[in-house]
Amino acid sequence: MEKINDLEVEQNLIDIFENVKDAVRKSEGRSRAGLMLGIQELGSTLNGFIGAYYPVASNIIVINKTPLRRIIETNPQLLKPYGFHVLLHEYIHALGFLDEELTKRKTYEISKENFGEDHVITKLSKDMVQFFPNLVYPIHGWLPSSETPRIKLVKGFDWSNTNNYIT
Repeated sequence: MEKINDLEVEQNLIDIFENVKDAVRKSEGRSRAGLMLGIQELGSTLNGFIGAYYPVASNIIVINKTPLRRIIETNPQLLKPYGFHVLLHEYIHALGFLDEELTKRKTYEISKENFGEDHVITKLSKDMVQFFPNLVYPIHGWLPSSETPRIKLVKGFDWSNTNNYIT
């Protein structure tokens, strides 16, 4: 099996996000421009790991590098479905849906509408625990400690909305 490097992971996430925006636009008729993506080593605990988070009223989605690395090491074919799922979930938060249960439900509904009930993305959104038994969803307003390593910004993220800002 060929090793996937950080640049390939970042490019996959950029491409996946374009599909996330298309799916949300198709299902919800909503969109948001100007988001950034950060990758941060958040690690995990005995209770599990946080896949990603969206700081409320910001313009950044931050993905935890730890589960990405574990997926690449153990089950690389889940990288794209997992990336789609976490980006979709956090994008829904970025659209203003802060309630976690509503966000989970919308993530499932959009996944089902765009991929069907039996697709791995829909299955992830219906029951993430079957794929990642130690996933933990952050509580509203959660932010990592100030001791957490810095966020690495991904260049070229949300590229299709560049024309919305630059004239």
